[in-house]
Amino acid sequence: MNPIILIPARMASTRLPNKPLADIHGEPMIVHVMKRAMESGIGRVVVACDGEAIAKAVRDAGGEAVLTDPALPSGSDRINQALQSIDPNKKHDIVINVQGDMPTLDPKIISAAVDLLVQNPKIDIATLAAPIIDMKQLTDPAVVKPVIAFDKNGTTGIARDFNRDDATGKAYHHIGLYAYRRNALEHFVSLPPSPNETTRKLEQMRAMDNGMTIGVAVVDTVPLGVDTPDTLEEARAALHSN
Repeated sequence: MNPIILIPARMASTRLPNKPLADIHGEPMIVHVMKRAMESGIGRVVVACDGEAIAKAVRDAGGEAVLTDPALPSGSDRINQALQSIDPNKKHDIVINVQGDMPTLDPKIISAAVDLLVQNPKIDIATLAAPIIDMKQLTDPAVVKPVIAFDKNGTTGIARDFNRDDATGKAYHHIGLYAYRRNALEHFVSLPPSPNETTRKLEQMRAMDNGMTIGVAVVDTVPLGVDTPDTLEEARAALHSN
């Protein structure tokens, strides 16, 4: 297999304007995410961005960037367009979507998603989850909870649902990192938004509603998603301590 990591990034964030370029200890946030992806050692890393400002920041840091249409509706569409541009001969057969707002991402967990695709040919898309430890998250609609049919090992399984509902007992926090087989990504972006996707505001429900199989690997850490000034300060503090 020949995987590629694509990091979608766009400037139009309502809660944190110019988010990809937010400074974290002298470097733009997108550069921190790019470095975490490179540290995984999985393969080529490319930032799929909606403007030259992000591309310049990435290239100035020694990275690779490709421009995509600012009007694209989602990160999945952005990475698919980038992939067609930089790899028209389809050399890359696994595509990992790492969100551009996770500067504290542990590089090791990326391989957990890729391993699922390697181990189970029936899986179209692989993603990650971590056990919920903070009980407040059980009732937090911002925390997406996967329902998982576990394999015998108890650490991997198949997703049966994703929701924002209140949970009880042992529950899991979904991590929005996805590894696609290339043909699965191309099929996914060709589909219209599904009813559950629209109602729940969960893009992965489009795959579920159309019979695609999503595998889930359980990891022990949840990367901080930066989307407000407060979470930006949390990321600065976390990376300062490292």
